[in-house]
Amino acid sequence: MFFRQKTVKGHTYLQIVENRWEEGRTRQRVLATLGRRDELQESGQLEALLESGSRFADSLVVLSEHRRGERPAVATRRIGAPRVFERLWQETGCAEVVGSLLAERKFEFPVERAIFLEVLHRLVSPGSDRSGLAWREDYRVDGVEDLDLHHAYRAMAWLGEPLEEAIPEGALALRCTKDRIEEALFARDRDLFSGLQLVFFDTTSIYFEGEGGETLGRYGHSKDHRKNRKQMVVGVVLDQEGRPICCELWPGNTTDVTTLVPVAERLRKRFGIGRVCLIADRGMVRKETLETLETTGWDYIVGTRMRNTKEVRDEVLSRAGRFQKVFGERTKSKDASPLEVKEVWVGERRYVVCRNAEHATKDRADREAILASLEERLRQGATSLVGNRGYRRYLSARGQGFQIDPKKVERDERYDGKWVLRTTTDLEPADVALAYKQLWTVEEIFRTMKSLLETRPVYHRTDEAIRGHVFCSFLALRLRAELESRLAERGETFEWASIIRDLDRLEEIELEKHGTRLLLRSEARGVAGKVFQAAGVALPPTIRQVS
Repeated sequence: MFFRQKTVKGHTYLQIVENRWEEGRTRQRVLATLGRRDELQESGQLEALLESGSRFADSLVVLSEHRRGERPAVATRRIGAPRVFERLWQETGCAEVVGSLLAERKFEFPVERAIFLEVLHRLVSPGSDRSGLAWREDYRVDGVEDLDLHHAYRAMAWLGEPLEEAIPEGALALRCTKDRIEEALFARDRDLFSGLQLVFFDTTSIYFEGEGGETLGRYGHSKDHRKNRKQMVVGVVLDQEGRPICCELWPGNTTDVTTLVPVAERLRKRFGIGRVCLIADRGMVRKETLETLETTGWDYIVGTRMRNTKEVRDEVLSRAGRFQKVFGERTKSKDASPLEVKEVWVGERRYVVCRNAEHATKDRADREAILASLEERLRQGATSLVGNRGYRRYLSARGQGFQIDPKKVERDERYDGKWVLRTTTDLEPADVALAYKQLWTVEEIFRTMKSLLETRPVYHRTDEAIRGHVFCSFLALRLRAELESRLAERGETFEWASIIRDLDRLEEIELEKHGTRLLLRSEARGVAGKVFQAAGVALPPTIRQVS
């Protein structure tokens, strides 16, 4: 039976109707006409009727009392992020791989659950392992109820535990449990990586509040501008689709230029991959590094320092030649993109000069704004401006002061909207440029990794636990990349902050009376519904009774 509205001569009447099966088809029969809907609502008769009937349904009694404030919630838990990322944790193979390795060990607590909790914490609200245990109280995550802080620390130490294998001479990093997990995940997804041709590599530094373990915490060049803190260096390798392949950890005094070749060799040994092209930014490369890559058979595409590299500044950028337009960013589009490319050879060294008209316009506008500000401040006698690198580029000495040098301004104009790449590949110039341009997208992913790694203060005191702590951030990055890939396949692009915010607003409220327990789901607001669909997870019923 159900209520039905029927409009007659401009008035809406409320009826009770039932469905009956007659002669092989469904027929409806009106059991009663209750009256005009507006009159029933105004008199309060409709509400009284419904409340009277609710006495014969326990679940409706609980709901009615909850609406009137007579029945407080037993518990309220957030369920959006746990449900979505639990599904991805299972379907990406993380749970299976971690579980298979744990089968070799006998722990008295659910290590896989402890790791997943830390990964989920990184995704939703990055923080220390200590804060993660308090954070879980607001979320419904299966199997983590009995975990304590020492369980989290032991799980992290297991992930970073060294393997009993010989360390190759000159190796910057030893093999750990986390390496076996990375290799197993790579093997499991081999079909996805079968077309692996390009790998992107970048590094960052993470500083410690404490000592930073036995060997990882060292003083070095801090990208966080915290020279007074010990740090470690973290490198991440991603494929051409932005999928994380592996991460590497080194002591904080390791320089970028010393990591590229060892990482390349470890990629070959660990994953059995054939000929691929390494792509890295200009800050990671020096002459000796490129020579080693060439002699060991690695192709590369690397950025160059246009202003500081004499060959690039004086020869590559000075060569005549026509730029070729890139159409539709190498898609099927016939429209020309803002990108133009030109190939230049200097001896046996191949360069690709790239120019972007939109970037050139921006560079020109930025320079004009700087010069206008600089000229005004020079009139005021602000000689300290020479200490600013951005200003010093345009200045020359004049007596006891400084002046804007027109020749320096003119030289600077030749760099507008340009970048220069060096490569050993035989790719078309446009493909070289687009491959390197994709590094900018990968660097955005890497900045995500940076935010996931910002879990200071790091309380771990051992190298093993620190490695495991960072690896949980890497696993979180894998899940994020998987979710964003699934959204992209559906034509959806959302800000990560919006995804987490809307998932966090999805709650499950538990009510109870006389042994009857109900779970009420809040409305899926914003992008939460589409995120659930992309992850292949069904939203729980709005109301359900549990035993």
